[in-house]
Amino acid sequence: MVRVIHTGDTHLGYRQYHSPERREDFLEAFRSVVDDAVEADVDAVVHAGDLYHDRRPGLRDILGTISVLRPLRENDIPFLAIVGNHEGTRDAQWLDLFETLGLAERLDETGRRVGDTVFYGLDYVPESRRPDLDYEFEEPDADNTALVSHGLFTPFAHANWDLDEVLDESNVDFDAVLLGDNHAADTAQVEDTWVTYCGSTERASASERDPRGYNLIEFDREVTISRKGLDTRDFVFVDVDLGSEDGTAYVRERVREHDVEDAVVVVTVEGDGETVTPAEVERFGDEQGALITRVNDRREVETETDVEVSFADPDNAVRERVREMGLSEAGLDVDDAVRDLELADSNVRDRVRERVEAVLDGDEEAAGTTTDAEEPEVPEEPGEQAQATTMEEFQ
Repeated sequence: MVRVIHTGDTHLGYRQYHSPERREDFLEAFRSVVDDAVEADVDAVVHAGDLYHDRRPGLRDILGTISVLRPLRENDIPFLAIVGNHEGTRDAQWLDLFETLGLAERLDETGRRVGDTVFYGLDYVPESRRPDLDYEFEEPDADNTALVSHGLFTPFAHANWDLDEVLDESNVDFDAVLLGDNHAADTAQVEDTWVTYCGSTERASASERDPRGYNLIEFDREVTISRKGLDTRDFVFVDVDLGSEDGTAYVRERVREHDVEDAVVVVTVEGDGETVTPAEVERFGDEQGALITRVNDRREVETETDVEVSFADPDNAVRERVREMGLSEAGLDVDDAVRDLELADSNVRDRVRERVEAVLDGDEEAAGTTTDAEEPEVPEEPGEQAQATTMEEFQ
């Protein structure tokens, strides 16, 4: 029997609501998965894409990933992964960097055997390029097979990738398909093949109300899929249906009814009533101890609310904040490499790898930084937008 944790959509580095605490939450959720893997002594951790939220993760995010993956290597638990749509680049991937460091293995058409199960990988492929796929895989040398992929597949909602076509054209009869991209956990059976989404490990949008978690999958004579929840930061959803004479004071009273201490509070306003002032409600949430309070008044015309406009020089602002961090020469070199838009992706990875190898050798000074959670935050790169939770939104 082979037991694996199936996880994905960890979106490391996502500074949700522009909050450094939320950025740390995404890393800690991933760490919880790895801690569970070590404690349960599973045979592998399988990651179904979108390890990172952004194609150019920050230095802190790279070092944080290393700190999380180390225990898997120390306990001989392979980390098997594919590339998702958020992190994909033109050529080499960040996953390749971790593979060269012995922290991960990138799944592909050749397969990776774990016990009596072979795991194959199919990275996210844009819709326009899918007609060119041949779904040819190396013949398995084990009793069980699983395909790991990233995308919105049938028979699930919002699908734009035909799983029946994948299974029919593949030369391998898969016992299971382990998917990422849909942040809601879901499982179905397509003929004799079990198909499952693991869901995201942290809430990447206010629409993700269900608890977060991952799949625990056993491959034996049959495939068994179970769920394990994660203890993530509380989201408090306050849904307010205003009466004709209700307004801001009523919304505040509804917030008061909930325990919002250290939580993300999402207030959704519908109905009639008077004008609601979001700033007053958000300030009240802060006074009650909430980490973040956001108001969504659905009575108003929907507009783009996640766009920030500044007439300052964003590149200069980044340089100023990096100087404040007090990084060593090596750390500054890595940060420059990651942010250098003129540097080819492959060269970025070569340069970063040199510095990261120093971290793995225990030479923190040569690496140029620490992973202290209270280290000053480097601003997001100009133009970064909130996460797209479907491929249609992302494209």
